[in-house]
Amino acid sequence: MTDPSPSALRAALEWQIEMGVDAAIDPHPVNRFALPERMPAPARAAEPLPAPQAAPAATASDPVAEAERMAAAADSLAALRDAMAAYPWCDLRLGARNLVFCDGNPAARVMIIGEAPGREEDRQGKPFVGQAGQLLDRMLAAIEMDRASDDPDRAVYITNVLPWRPPSNRDPEPGEVAMMLPFLKRHVALAAPQILVCMGNHACGAVLGRRGITRLRGKWTEGFGLPVLPMLHPAYMLRQPLAKRDAWTDLLALKARLRH
Repeated sequence: MTDPSPSALRAALEWQIEMGVDAAIDPHPVNRFALPERMPAPARAAEPLPAPQAAPAATASDPVAEAERMAAAADSLAALRDAMAAYPWCDLRLGARNLVFCDGNPAARVMIIGEAPGREEDRQGKPFVGQAGQLLDRMLAAIEMDRASDDPDRAVYITNVLPWRPPSNRDPEPGEVAMMLPFLKRHVALAAPQILVCMGNHACGAVLGRRGITRLRGKWTEGFGLPVLPMLHPAYMLRQPLAKRDAWTDLLALKARLRH
């Protein structure tokens, strides 16, 4: 190199780097283009990891079939209440304060079925204790019946299609009714009333498979193997006071039936 100036040395170094020089100092010259006499054995390919076995999918039970199984296993009203409290599939339970199971005398000849708890029912854990329930008590008293009576001939036993309050008192959804229907059937079987009174559309839909309470009310029919009297829900009568006349007619029909 004829020009030992720093700029010339730098230029020479940059040229070597561009040409592929990768070691500035080495005791022996190395021909990077010559192949070695013995090629190194190729690295053994890592054995592929076994494909992860998918965990068997949890077979979700049929909620209705599970309700049927749990209801059938209940041999008393107390056991049925426990089974309903343990039933995990109905999401209404997550937003409710209490499971509303029943009120009245389980030995009564008459069993009244409503649709679902309201706010006051959810708070107290009993069916028909709000304004509609107070009206129902006055209606029953008019024909000398009382939920608190010890006399089965004068007493009533009360429950609902759904044991938990729907959010904002919305109507029960078909899936919710389907899940709780086996428990309702078992409830009726264990209480063994002689007569069912279905209060409102949703009770009629669950027990009779039919709706249209203004057409059904007052006409004796059959459901769950028992005589059924559809009646207007007391909440409807609070909104439509003139409907109380129809309710009075139906109450007289119930009283007459109980005399036989």
